[in-house]
Amino acid sequence: MLDAMRRGVANLFTKVLLGLLIIAFAVWGIGDYIVRGPSQGGPLATVGRAQITVDEFQQAYREEMQFHARELKLGRALTPEQARILGVPPKALARLIGLAAIDHHAGDLGVTVSDDVVRAVTMSDPAFHGADGKLSPTQFRRALGQAGYRSEGQYVQARRRDLRRSQLTDTLGAGAAPQQFLVDAVHRFRDETRVIEHLTPDFTKLITVAEPTDSKLQEFFQQNKRKYVALEDRKTNLLLLTRAEALSRASVTDDEVKAAYAAAKDSYDVPEKRRISQLIFADKAAAEKAYAELSKAKNFDEAAAKLGFPATNIQLGLLTRAGMIDPKIADAAFALKKNELSRPVEGQVTGVVLLRVTEIEGGKKRTFDEVKTEIRDRIAGDRVGQQLQALHEKVEAGRAKGTPLKEIAEALQLPFQEIAAINRTGKTGEGKALIAHADAAKITEAFFGATPGVETEALELGDGGYAWFDLLGVTPERQKAFDEVKTEARGHFMETERRNEMAKLAGKQIERLKSGEGLDAVAKALGAKIERTPPIQRSADPPPAGLTAPALQQAFALPKGGAASAPTADGKSRTIFRVADIIPAPQATAEQTVALKAALAERMRVDLLEQYVAGLRTRYGFTVNEKALLQALGQQLGQPEVEGDN
Repeated sequence: MLDAMRRGVANLFTKVLLGLLIIAFAVWGIGDYIVRGPSQGGPLATVGRAQITVDEFQQAYREEMQFHARELKLGRALTPEQARILGVPPKALARLIGLAAIDHHAGDLGVTVSDDVVRAVTMSDPAFHGADGKLSPTQFRRALGQAGYRSEGQYVQARRRDLRRSQLTDTLGAGAAPQQFLVDAVHRFRDETRVIEHLTPDFTKLITVAEPTDSKLQEFFQQNKRKYVALEDRKTNLLLLTRAEALSRASVTDDEVKAAYAAAKDSYDVPEKRRISQLIFADKAAAEKAYAELSKAKNFDEAAAKLGFPATNIQLGLLTRAGMIDPKIADAAFALKKNELSRPVEGQVTGVVLLRVTEIEGGKKRTFDEVKTEIRDRIAGDRVGQQLQALHEKVEAGRAKGTPLKEIAEALQLPFQEIAAINRTGKTGEGKALIAHADAAKITEAFFGATPGVETEALELGDGGYAWFDLLGVTPERQKAFDEVKTEARGHFMETERRNEMAKLAGKQIERLKSGEGLDAVAKALGAKIERTPPIQRSADPPPAGLTAPALQQAFALPKGGAASAPTADGKSRTIFRVADIIPAPQATAEQTVALKAALAERMRVDLLEQYVAGLRTRYGFTVNEKALLQALGQQLGQPEVEGDN
């Protein structure tokens, strides 16, 4: 589970549990724990007896970069400056330190995970299953490659670590429950609504920006020189072997599709699902007594809560029969009518329980015509791995003989690109994207981690495919001269001045509103039309027409009658707004209260987890070798090693 903290990897096996773990380290800071000294061959950081190597940090750094690029939907790799602003280096390091601390504690406690448990978890993972729903060796190997594992042994070790960590962390905060006053306060904050009046003037008619003199433009250029830099370019040849390409070569006959359907016909049916509540008792007598009381109750949830069974603690969720652990209890649950309470049931695993079904989703028998496309795709998908492997071997064989990538691509009819110049954004200097693939950012990052004339290994792609490239040349970054960018700088200067003038004019109108003038008078003076929102919440997504998300948040920080302004979404104008009315949140419904309690309980659980790791940090302590860290960052970003003090 905790292996998902390697979150830059498209991990098929786990979900993020400790995504907020880094907050704890961000709060502590690592500055007080930095040590100076030689880095050659030594660890980058230590946590108690555990060590974090430079290679481990660089891998974590790359994964963190990829994660942020995907979250921001950049379609390219982050630049070093963007990575610094987003705090990528300390986040990557904090993640490694947190995991090392948990592993250290698990070792101290003697926590172990047997081979049988690792095997069972692996075999039950649907990411490794083929079209028949069973463990597929081909799919297993392909999934490991996509997730960044170089061998089955490496995966098993990582999985065992995950399971050890989860034994320590899964129970943290399991019984956390927020007090009612907190639930009420959050509800009032979240569900308060406001009515906002706003207007967006046509500032092109209201302000005029004078043309800059040469001296002003020169001064502006000097103050903003970093805007006018020609990024480092790299020249490369690229060969792509994508999953889509391999899929197009994986043929499946109609007879094969029919045979697959006949062999596993029932597996294509949609099973019935039921939302089940389960009350567990110490013995049958206690269950019978509760049944007598609950079967007559007008409000089941209230009556169950009085007996010590709040709704949030008894709900099992929406389950299929196969999804229930105890077959005897599953049979009883799927024999009930909607909202019917069962008599006491003695399960094989759970003990004595009462069951209640509050929702039933009917199953469906699916015909061959309904599933034939799905089956064909599954069979082809299972064969994609074979196609990818065969093509991969042919490309590698050509590389081993010294055959140019272009000739290999022509022989195998694979996509090939001659890229004359690409920068770290994955684009040309004119802003044109060059690599049409979901992993364009990862491929570009590899370009900038390579050395001209040195053959690189195949790059594994997120879709299971591969990329090969030859780096042919590097054009270093350079500062553009003023004469090169004079026209561009003039445009930036005029736009900056225009926005400043808009802000000044809007500020004067806000002062008029604060002094008691009405919005009608401001609208008339500016020649603008007043718009009025319906009652909206602060979390409105998307915000109402005419308001941006930042403007909405500003409005919810103002008192009734308060006014402010904010840039429009395109930044070309500015909206002036006023809080016309504040409407308190209505009384929370039972459903809202249950959902809010669950969300707050999860937040409390994360807080406890952060405290747990903070305690481990205090117990074991950690140090970071500054010189090793700087060298690792320099190598990662393709910069010269930074000399540190000894």
